[in-house]
Amino acid sequence: MRIVVGMGSCGIAAGALPVWDAVQNEIGKWDISFETVPTGCVGMCHQEPLMDVVEDDGRSYTYGNVNAEKAQEIMASHLQGRGPLVKYLAASSETAHDFLTAQLRVALRNCGIINPEAIDDYIARGGYKALEKAIKLMSPEEVIDEIKISGLRGRGGAGFPTWFKWNSTRQEKGTHKYLVCNADEGDPGAFMDRSLLESDPHSLLEGMAIAAYVIGADTGVIYCRAEYPLAIKRLQIAISQAREKGFLGSHILDSTFSFDIKIKQGAGAFVCGEETALIASLEGERGMPRLKPPYPSQKGYWDRPTNINNVETFANVPWIIDRGGAAFAAIGTEDSKGTKVFALAGKIKRGGLVEVPMGITLRDVIFKIGGGIKEDRQFKAVQLGGPSGGCIPASLLDTPVDYRSIKATGAIMGSGGMIVVDETTCMVNMARYFLDFTQKESCGKCVQCRIGTKRMLELLERICAGEGREGDLELLEELAGEIRDGSLCGLGQGAPNPVLTTIQYFRDEYRAHIEEKRCPAKQCKHLIKYQIDAVKCKSCGICAKKCPVDCISGEKKKPYVIDQEKCIKCGTCLEVCPVKFAAVSVE
Repeated sequence: MRIVVGMGSCGIAAGALPVWDAVQNEIGKWDISFETVPTGCVGMCHQEPLMDVVEDDGRSYTYGNVNAEKAQEIMASHLQGRGPLVKYLAASSETAHDFLTAQLRVALRNCGIINPEAIDDYIARGGYKALEKAIKLMSPEEVIDEIKISGLRGRGGAGFPTWFKWNSTRQEKGTHKYLVCNADEGDPGAFMDRSLLESDPHSLLEGMAIAAYVIGADTGVIYCRAEYPLAIKRLQIAISQAREKGFLGSHILDSTFSFDIKIKQGAGAFVCGEETALIASLEGERGMPRLKPPYPSQKGYWDRPTNINNVETFANVPWIIDRGGAAFAAIGTEDSKGTKVFALAGKIKRGGLVEVPMGITLRDVIFKIGGGIKEDRQFKAVQLGGPSGGCIPASLLDTPVDYRSIKATGAIMGSGGMIVVDETTCMVNMARYFLDFTQKESCGKCVQCRIGTKRMLELLERICAGEGREGDLELLEELAGEIRDGSLCGLGQGAPNPVLTTIQYFRDEYRAHIEEKRCPAKQCKHLIKYQIDAVKCKSCGICAKKCPVDCISGEKKKPYVIDQEKCIKCGTCLEVCPVKFAAVSVE
């Protein structure tokens, strides 16, 4: 029997370490021997900590929201032959079934299944067969042809054809070329790369080795943000194991091909997601983009030909080479082949990591896989593509998830962040949040980006503060155009997108802020006030006791009152007022 515990960052944050310790403590207490295995994230972050029990006959049971006590109870039931504890099961439930079966896993094929720190687990599932096939049976040109047939496009956001980038670097002259993996995942709410690195690091290494064979690189660099310590640790273990097995290093698989990988820890600047800014950071300089051409494939890391792809792109490569480009191309749409990994976050019931075939609708992702909106509130919008993306409203829920369709909405596919919001979210404030992020992350090289985003942010802050004026919307749109057209890199070019899409789809909400001095979502502090209903108030005094600024007063048998001058709009009174009274409201 095998006991498998999810030990990704999400699982550990939810309490997986005490579960693991509880499982380890049971070893030696039973006459029946069993194996304990740590694994990564299967994507069901909403049910972490997760624990699998795999019986000797192959039957597997997944338990969710496990703690140390539950783990011991579950183990006892299985070890004593009583079978699964149905009350704790996760994977057999209808909701978990919908979450998993609607997905198609290519990049995430091993996540939550193998031990990420055991190369033999990866090999047992066909790992490194694609590398062996490429080196021993295929020429670099034949590998490029398979990638071209597959239709694989870069999954880091731009969606550029992978085969074209590889071929461009291969055709450049030079005896020393570099291969770089962009693992500098910086979008708020995005954790696709982190989960892949923590759960299946060898798929990245194998994909990079195949790409290096194609372009003629002997050195690879994984640029990973330092905020991912677990991912870096498991990458270091995987690289060491791959060297020992002969999959990295000199004369890989007894061939003339030599290639090795090192890790560079980044400081976490969002702009370093741009290729040339990333290269500058790798070289020890401040992460700032430069004009192109020359492109990295011509003059990149240390002025040598360099190919850069992100984690998810590389993770798809072994599957494609092993099964053929046509198999990957058979998935998805004419314009967008294969699958895409998304991080579901925000006001959604089943948040986590999902991989779906291109062409699936946003509605199916959010409501079928994600289970819909928390507390069954009304869906309002989904922010797709991170700070450079845009908000897609409920009226466009049936939009297919592919590059062309998403771009037509004003958003972008991006790296895969998908933040869901409900009717309690203020779209003006949401646009302000994303613009605040990009304004702070701007490297400052371009005047339009450095100053323009600051001016746009000031306008949005003024509107949220109830000080909006006639003409502000037109000024925002004018500034957005100047910033988009005048910025050097994708950060500035995409910075106005959250503002433009919210103005496009939620213009009435902006108008309410400016003309009526009202926030329809009741979130902007300067445009709301909390009140106590004199009829509903039962004078229990809970609100007054919990108020952090003592702005609520009252007496027994008399309704309590809020001093609006002292109120800081924290919402504590609304939170603590007993549901059966519902005396506090926000207007």
